Formats: sequence, structure tokens, C-alpha cells
Amino acid sequence: MGMDTKSDERLTVSVITSVLRHDLPASLVVFLVAVPLSLGIAVASGAPLAAGLIAGVVGAVVAGFLGGSAVQVSGPAAGLALVVAELVSRYGWRATCMITLLAGALQVVLGVFRVARAALAASPAVVHGMLAGVGVAIALSQLHVVLGGSPQASAIDNLAELPRQIADNHGHAVLTGLLTIAVLAAWTRLPQRLRVVPAPLGALLAAAVTAWALGWDVTRVDLSVSLGEWSTPVWPQGDWHGIVAAIVLVALLAGVESLLCSVATDKLHDGPRANLDRELTAQGAANMVTGALGGLPVAGVIVRSTTNVRAGARSRWSTILHGVWILLFAVGLGWTIAFIPMESLAALLVFTGVQMVNVAHVRNLRGHGEVPVYLVTLTGVVLLGLAEGVLFGLGLAALLALRRLTGVNVHVQAEPCGRRWHVLIDGSLTFLGVPRLTAELHAVPAGADVDLDLNIDFMDNAAFEAIHAWRQEHERGGGTVNIDEIHDEWYAMAASGARMLPAKTPPRPPDHWWLPWSHRRRRRHAPASVSASASAPAGHLPQSTTGAVPDLLAGAREFHHRTAPLIRPVLHGMARRQQPSHLFITCADSRIVPNLITASGPGDLFTVRNIGNLVPRRGALPSDDSVTAAIEYATGELGVRTITVCGHSGCGAMAALLSGGETTQELPSLNRWLRHGNHSLARFIATDGDGDGDSGPLDRLCRLNVIQQLENLRTHPRVDRLVRAGRLELVGLYFDIAAARVHVLDRPPAALAPR
Repeated sequence: MGMDTKSDERLTVSVITSVLRHDLPASLVVFLVAVPLSLGIAVASGAPLAAGLIAGVVGAVVAGFLGGSAVQVSGPAAGLALVVAELVSRYGWRATCMITLLAGALQVVLGVFRVARAALAASPAVVHGMLAGVGVAIALSQLHVVLGGSPQASAIDNLAELPRQIADNHGHAVLTGLLTIAVLAAWTRLPQRLRVVPAPLGALLAAAVTAWALGWDVTRVDLSVSLGEWSTPVWPQGDWHGIVAAIVLVALLAGVESLLCSVATDKLHDGPRANLDRELTAQGAANMVTGALGGLPVAGVIVRSTTNVRAGARSRWSTILHGVWILLFAVGLGWTIAFIPMESLAALLVFTGVQMVNVAHVRNLRGHGEVPVYLVTLTGVVLLGLAEGVLFGLGLAALLALRRLTGVNVHVQAEPCGRRWHVLIDGSLTFLGVPRLTAELHAVPAGADVDLDLNIDFMDNAAFEAIHAWRQEHERGGGTVNIDEIHDEWYAMAASGARMLPAKTPPRPPDHWWLPWSHRRRRRHAPASVSASASAPAGHLPQSTTGAVPDLLAGAREFHHRTAPLIRPVLHGMARRQQPSHLFITCADSRIVPNLITASGPGDLFTVRNIGNLVPRRGALPSDDSVTAAIEYATGELGVRTITVCGHSGCGAMAALLSGGETTQELPSLNRWLRHGNHSLARFIATDGDGDGDSGPLDRLCRLNVIQQLENLRTHPRVDRLVRAGRLELVGLYFDIAAARVHVLDRPPAALAPR
């Protein structure tokens, strides 16, 4: 009992120490970011200024204490500003508080029923497009405040009115707003010691001090009036359909933004992962409290959460403490807010709105073809409204997903002889793809022999009838059709009259042999040991011993089980003799798999691997006969027709050459071997590097090294003689590891190559 008590005491002391060392400083940083943003979002929402501070306190304390994420920070979110502004104009502020309270109750119900994961099904393109649209709308409306005017009713009106605002307003208010934006834009270029103060706070302080010192005529923030306006929420008056829709909209938007923020925040730290259902329930509780107290709706905010993590937060105490600081500030130092110009808050919102249009998200979406969803959502939010824009974005995302799921690719190609044709059909064969399918199939000439490969995961009746009718017609015309189904036998089952399954049922994919061991899904963990396998009969591996299973033996067992029965006939035919057509010289780097990147099989490549894919020149020192012996055997005995030298990106041997041997000082044998790369280094120095682009000097040397090794091959008399006679070809390849692409390198004229 005494030992347990001491252990608990040590744990308590450790927790307190961690809070004081990490969470307390982080909470102060987040507090300095949260106050100006909370005030600005209240301005953009058309709510009392105190509502932003109330939401900041409640989001921090309630959601922070109950939430499922250790470091996420909740508070008023800019993404909800447009919705709140519309609700305030339609129902009034007190009714909007009731809508927030009821939306929180709905979030609690959803969290209790564990539907948080379902919210992640929303397309990120829609979410990012929504946030970008909100940012544009906020920036357009608040820009009028910066220019000394008033926001218009819609984004189109704001755009139309903007030229007049720019032409007619040049007073102190404009200077204050422009000064705020300038400070925000230049903050990242300031010295590190000055950037300890968060940019929003620094910009507001600069604008407030300047306006006070120069006596500018600006609109001041009056928090005392806002605090006196508090009253209990009231039930909204109007069509109950609209009220219900508003409650659902606030609950879903705040919930989705919070859950996506939790997922994104998890990627920024190594602590415990977020419990999304608990987080959604906590957000609901926080919205119920903030609605009851007259605050804005709250959600997880990525800006504050990122700031929290970067400031070194380790636990939820940072979030909770920053809410305490906001409360103390509002109660004890609220009078200082009167020095902040309203134009500065508007400028802060303009800058924040522009930052919500994240170009990096657009780049990520381009690779997946989802930019149209992003743009449609953004445009819809700006021109029509938040709900309408989100609905349009979700609709387009659903249509694109349906198009992908029901898409079919048909490739028709004639063999070189012209009499046999190869047709490959892959995808999902539904009635939507029948027009294209029939058009492509009827392009095959009558009487031709056809190999039809079906690489499909579903076939409905319309698609089956189209293929079957074409096959019967083609065979009546004297042709032949051989159908090979790679997945389940959809065609064969339909032709035999068997009952078809009602949904897509792709077969369970086997473990991919080309993946690293660490990425492969293990179906079973049969233990084995090296010592036990040594005594096992030839051709077999033990299924279980008392030791752990080494990856190598597990992989060999998988080969025996899956691959050996398929490849045994091929290997049996070449068991007595090999006839490779290529000598393949490549690096010993573990990421380079020659048969994988060339789609070759047993018997195709005679492979030589060494560090740096180097070919020692004839007579070079230190002498190395291993590569030369392989060249002689491949060209003299095996009669290969091609010698390929394959380099790769990020080669460690080339990095050692660039370092001048600094990284290999304690590896004498490697240092001696790398002397064979000195000619590559000389070529690198003599070659202009202006055309490197983004590749960098290391990858340029990796490419030039391949070219140099091809030149080194020509120093061997047999190779040079065969090349001149046209009986041997030298090829240079370069494998870009990150892009998984193989490039064929062009050789420069021999006269230009350094010897």
C-alpha cells in the first residue's frame, strides 16, 4: 500500500511538472492568439463582442476538459461566421443563442450514438472549398469596414460597391486598417525574438498605439456595452422547418470542422490519438453552455490548435488554462479593448479570410481530380450562401464518385500480325458503360481472333448482354473470342444462368509480393527460427518453432505457398540453362528492385549490384575483378544483347563523393571502392548545373554517374568491339524513387565525355 501511495505521488508530481513546464507557457501563447480572433469573429458574425470572449472561454474549458483530443483548442470559428450572421439577421441574437444550444444538444446525441466517424465521409474538397468560400466572403465584407464604409448584403454587392469605397474613403480608418494588414503580412520576416508575440496581437497593438499617438479618428471597440447586453436565449420565431434546418446546419458544420481539426491535429504530435466520439460529445456540451450564456457557436479551430502544438503543449491543461486567461482578461482588463480600433479588427478578419484560401489544398486536390468540387463549393458559398454552396459541392462530389465507381476502360489493340486482337476491359461494367463498350467492341474487324480480358469487379445484366451478343455475332462471322476473367467469373456465371450477387464483390486481394515486409498484412504468424529451418528438409520451411518468425523465412514460406506453384513450370524449363538478354548493373540500394522496375521475370536479367552502380575502368586501381568478370561472362558466354546501368535518386555513394569522403572516413574499404566514381565527380564539376531545376546537385551527380559508367564500359575491349559491331547496346536508366518512375538517359557524344 505504501509503495502504491509513493508511486501515485511521483506520478502527480510528474504531471504537475509537465503542466508547469510545457502547458502553462503554451496556454499563454494561445491566449494571445485567441483574444483578437474571438473579437474579430464576433464582429464578422454580427454578434455582441462579449459573445466571442464567452465562446472562447467555454470552448476552452468545457470542450478542453471533456474533449477527446489532448491538444485541440476550441472556440469561435471563422467558418461559422456566415451562418451566425445570417441567423442573427433572420431571428435575432437571443434566438441565435437558442439555436446554438439546440445544435449542441444534437451534437451530444450524435456523439452518444458514435456517429463521429461518419462525419469524416464528407469530401475534404467540400470542406476546404467551404472554408475558402467563407474566407472570401468575410474578406469582402470586412474590407468595406477597413475602407471606412459598411458591408453590403451579399458578396456580389460587396464586389460591386468596392470601387466606390476605394475611391471615396481615404481617411484615418483606412490607414489604420492598411497598417494592420501590413504588420500581419510582414510579421513572419521579423527577427525571431520579436515573433514571440503572436502576429494578430502584434498587429492590433501596432495599430492601436499608432492611432492613439497620431490622434487618428477611428471607431473604438466598446466592450462594456456588449457585456451589458447579455440576456437569456429565446425560442426563435418563424417557420419551424427553417429553424430545424438551422439547428442541423450549425451542428453538422461545427461538428465536421471539429472532427477534421482533430484528425489534422493528430498529425502534429506524438501523444495519444483523439477519441472522435468523445470529442463530438464535448463540442455539443460546449455549444449548449455557450448558447445558454450568450456566446457564439464553438468548434475545433485549426489555427489555435496548431499554435498550441507548436508552443509545446502536452495535455489538455494548456487548452483549459488559456480559457482561464481569457476570462481573467475579460473581467479584469476588458477596459484595454477600448483602445483597439474597429478597423483593425476588420483588417485582421480580411487577412484571416484570405489565409483561409489555402493554395496547398488545391495542389493536393489536383492529383485526385477534385478541384472542380472545391471551386463549385467556394463559388456557391460566396455567391449563394453557405448551405447552398455546401450542397452543390456535395452533389458534385457524389456525381464524380458515382462516375468513378461506374467507370469502365476499354482498350482495343491489334497484335503485330494483324490477325489477332487483344481487348482489355477493366472497371465496373454497368448499363452506363454499355454505349462506350459496344462502340469499342464493334471496332474489332469481323473474322479476327480476339483475346478478351475482363478485369472487372462488377457486371450488371445490361453489360453482360452487350458482351454476350457481340461475342455471338463475332463468332458467327468466323472469328473467335477467348475470354479470360481476372477477378470473379462474372461473365461465366451469367452465361451459365447462375444467380449473380447484388453488389460489387471484388475478391479479397492477396498480400502484394512487391511491398516491403513492414507494409504487408500478415495473415498468420507462424513462429520459426533460423536454427530450426537449417535442419528442415530441402524445399520446405518449418511452420512453427519456439522462436520468433524472421521476415526472411516468413517471406520464403509465402513464396512456397503462393508463388512457387505458379512459377514452377517456367523455372523447370530453364533449370539447366540460363539465357538472359540483358546484363543489368545497378546499385545495392535496398529500394531498387530490378525485376520490379523493369517488369521482368526469372531468366531475363543477369544482374550485378554494387554500391553506386560503378563499373571500374579497365586497369583502374584499386583493381576489382568482380564486375569485370560479370561483364566478360555476360558478353562472352551468355551472349547478352544489352548492358544497362541503372542509377537512382538520393544515392548514398554519390552523396559520399560530394562530401569529399567526410561521411566515409571510418569505412576504408568503401573509400577505396568509391575511387572508381572520381570520373563521375569530374564530369559533375565540368558540367553546367544551371539546368538542374528542382533536382539539386546530388540527383544531377546520380544521373551523370550513369552516363560515366556507360563510358567506363567502353574501356573494356570486348564491350567496345561488340558495340562497334552493332551486336551490343548500352543503355542508361535512372530510377526516381519518390516518383516511382524510370527514366532513360540520353548519352552525350563520346567526344564530349571526359576520359
